[in-house]
Formats: sequence, C-alpha cells, structure tokens
Amino acid sequence: MSDSARNIELVRRYMKALQDGEAGDPLRRFFTLDVRQIEMPNQLNPRGQESDLEHILQRSLQGLQILKQQSYEVVSEMAQEDRVAVEARWTGVLAVTVGTLAAGAEMKASFAMFFQCRDGRIAMQRNYDCFEAW
Repeated sequence: MSDSARNIELVRRYMKALQDGEAGDPLRRFFTLDVRQIEMPNQLNPRGQESDLEHILQRSLQGLQILKQQSYEVVSEMAQEDRVAVEARWTGVLAVTVGTLAAGAEMKASFAMFFQCRDGRIAMQRNYDCFEAW
C-alpha cells in the first residue's frame, strides 16, 4: 500500500471514530504529539481557532455535550504523499439549542479538510467549515 493510500485510510478511520462518538483520550492515537488543528473562521466559530493536541481532545469532549451524534459523507478525497484533502458533508444532531436550532434539530455543513500526516498519524489539520444558515 502506498503512503498516500495509508494516509487516506488514516483520515477515514479518524472521521469514523468521530462519527462513532469517540472523544477525549481515545482520539489521541490519531495524532502526533505536536499536532496543530486550525479551524478557519465560520458561522459557529467566527474568529476561527488553533488547537494543540490537548485542546483537540478537550474540544472533542465538549462536542459530546453539544451533539447527540454526527456523521460525515465524503464527497471527494485525494492524497499526495503526506497530504490528504477531503470534501465532506457533515450533519450533527444537536443535544442542546444552538442559535435558532432547537435540541434534536440537525445542523449541516460542507467541510473542506486538509491533513498533513507523519509516521501514520495526523500532524496538521486545517478546516474550512461552511455551515448552512440557522
């Protein structure tokens, strides 16, 4: 299996873990110790955000308080050496009210996610999240 194929598989396993409700320390296995996750400004997070490993894990636990479940539908994916690009449709079922969306409602977004992998783990993730109006 090529490095590109291994890296796509890594990203698929990571997204499946998120979809299955994994959060906190169990997600550590997907990341390098020096990982950086960059979320570009969006409707949910207008200032954007940069997170290190511990913050990524903490935010995933906070996500469990906001979402009952989430799913990713991969629209396209490609890899070149250590880089993976994924276009996905995301749907989250809310556990709490967010903006004008009541608990139990679906929040939807189109995601463009760019990963850099190193030694079988994610070393960088950059997200461009485009949420549907709410």
